[in-house]
Amino acid sequence: MTGPQLDGLCVRDLRVTFDGFTAVDGVDLDVPPGDIRFLIGPNGAGKTTVVDAVTGLVRATGSVRFGDRELLGRDVHRIARLGIGRTFQTASVFEELTVVQNLDIAAGATRSWWTLARRRNRIPDEVAAALETIGLADRGDQPAGALAHGQKQWLEIGMLLVSDARLLLLDEPVAGMSHEERDATGALLETVSRDRTVVVIEHDMDFLRRFARSVTVLHAGKVLSEGTVAQVQADPRVQEVYLGVDTAPEA
Repeated sequence: MTGPQLDGLCVRDLRVTFDGFTAVDGVDLDVPPGDIRFLIGPNGAGKTTVVDAVTGLVRATGSVRFGDRELLGRDVHRIARLGIGRTFQTASVFEELTVVQNLDIAAGATRSWWTLARRRNRIPDEVAAALETIGLADRGDQPAGALAHGQKQWLEIGMLLVSDARLLLLDEPVAGMSHEERDATGALLETVSRDRTVVVIEHDMDFLRRFARSVTVLHAGKVLSEGTVAQVQADPRVQEVYLGVDTAPEA
């Protein structure tokens, strides 16, 4: 039995301008299916704006394709229905509802009104599977607001899974997490990427070194460097611009 078709992200000449300021300046980006791509760069490099453009939150020119679908020009909700899921730095969960209820609501986006309206005596299969994947199977009846910080982030990722997101765009998912939570999050991303494509905006370099499969470095709205973790770390341009190391030859 074969699994679902994996799609990759292809960005060409992406440009975003705010009141005459160019925040993203001709970015080309290829994220192959099943990749865990990390986007890094100094503040103001354009990382979040690229993700905003992909998800329709800001207007952009150029081309953004996921599989065979062009995303630019579509409304945010229509992009989401094409399997594009996004998290923010602060987890957006319904804190007064249980973990299962949060997942059930997210799963409802792909169900008919009749399925949602009828009373169920069991947890839907996709919700039960997500609970196991995100490591919260024993917390299903607990209010989301009572979860630890890292667990809320995992719940939000679970909400993307049950909504059948095929491309996950995660904005600093391990910010504020403990060492153990970061490790668990990295393991979760590796599991998720078996049948999805993952893009991560991140500043935690230790987390990047352990879990990134490929890295794109942005600077001043442009791609500065791209490759494996080792290739990017060895790039003199990255050392100079991102890490603050002067690589110019001595006079």
